[in-house]
Amino acid sequence: MSELIEALTDPAFPFLRNALFIGLLASAAFGVLGTFVVARRITYMADAMAHCVLGGIGAAVLLRYNYGCSWLHPLWGAWVAALTAALCIGLISFFAQEREDTVISLVWVGGVALGLLFLERAHPPPGEPAIEPLSYLFGDILLITRDDLRLVAILDLVVLVAAAVFYNKLAAVCFDEEFAALRGIPSKVYFLLLLCLTALTIVLLVRVVGILLVVALTTLPAALAGRVARHLWQMMLLAAVLCAALVTGGVLASYHFETRAGPTVVLLAVAAYGAAAAVGAAYRRLRLRRGGPVAR
Repeated sequence: MSELIEALTDPAFPFLRNALFIGLLASAAFGVLGTFVVARRITYMADAMAHCVLGGIGAAVLLRYNYGCSWLHPLWGAWVAALTAALCIGLISFFAQEREDTVISLVWVGGVALGLLFLERAHPPPGEPAIEPLSYLFGDILLITRDDLRLVAILDLVVLVAAAVFYNKLAAVCFDEEFAALRGIPSKVYFLLLLCLTALTIVLLVRVVGILLVVALTTLPAALAGRVARHLWQMMLLAAVLCAALVTGGVLASYHFETRAGPTVVLLAVAAYGAAAAVGAAYRRLRLRRGGPVAR
């Protein structure tokens, strides 16, 4: 533990501090939006949006390298792609005559394919280091910069403010969309808003855990919190705390064991959920043997 504390305070290891800061910043948004995602059961949509992010990153890198847009940060491309995917998926789920799961899969693979093609065509100018696509697919704490921190802080604030302002409407859409519509709430509009906020949240931790694994932090802390919380706001608060703890523990463990931060964070989350599920199953069996009521 002393080695980890020294590493966090050592000026030679800014990437470790940046990874922790970016994870802690994003945890609040992950707790809030992850709760909505789990309650509305749209994890598959969140996963599709996460994979479409690669298309936006590839487009931003191509414009940055080949067309002189040196100001364009790859995460801005991720942000645009995630929002576009959210709107497409939402509109498809409302109006398309095709099977929803099939069309969402097409959006998913199309975004990944475009991203790979864009990155293949991108050629960095002399003197500028090439952007490694794997760092976005699997996460890489070595590449987190202060620019990433500032961008994540802005997105985090946008997500939290929007979720707070529209909390009641989003909660109604998550639990009973038809009842919300009967009460005069434009449920389709707020469902699209929920998808867009989820897309922004996904972008927040792409640098730490990567595109392939970011959806795990969108759902697992909220699912864990849902096992004990009785109210939606309690679930959000606990999910945010759990997400912060998982990111902190995973980043520090990755430094100690010299592993990638992203997979380490996610495996820690999977282990935590597995342990909670095992304890819950044991508790239910014990209650059944004693003839008492079985808790959720």
